[in-house]
Amino acid sequence: MIEGIRKQSDICISIDTSKSEVALAAIQAGANMVNDIWGLKKDSELVKVIADNGVDVVIMHNAVSTIYSDVVVETIKDLKKSIDFAINNGVDKSKIIVDPGFGFAKNINHNLEIIRRLSEYKSLECPILIGPSRKSTIGKILDLPVDDRVEGTSSIVAVSIYNGANIVRVHDVKNMVRVAKMTDALVKGY
Repeated sequence: MIEGIRKQSDICISIDTSKSEVALAAIQAGANMVNDIWGLKKDSELVKVIADNGVDVVIMHNAVSTIYSDVVVETIKDLKKSIDFAINNGVDKSKIIVDPGFGFAKNINHNLEIIRRLSEYKSLECPILIGPSRKSTIGKILDLPVDDRVEGTSSIVAVSIYNGANIVRVHDVKNMVRVAKMTDALVKGY
């Protein structure tokens, strides 16, 4: 699949994996970004694959527990450790993107707190990615099935951009491009 896409386009292709062998095969096929939902903590060789190939990396926060005294402070601290690990192993800081992990090892209130305080992640000095699309937090708050959460996703995307998100990962691309363009015009000027 990656080879086929690469033959037809120079679009950025991101591979979602925590496994070094999968990342390497995908990069060799044409992927130019690795999205690791475990923040480079599951496979010690993954960071080497990323560094050796000079690809971008999304370092996402994830955990085995949903217990936090301050979800934002603790996720920032954890992401900082992963960033330092990446840099100390040869990854260029300009290649690192951070993701607070909306919906991963967090309850509804944690997810909402992250979005409200997203600007605090700017302290990491990396672009911020947020992936709220159709997540269960939206479903629980609005009491909607997964395929009917576009308005909830739109709200989170707009507030995330306002609070500093540089990248949004979504399912409903056409709708969210419109939301992002409008929010960017409000935040940055038209």
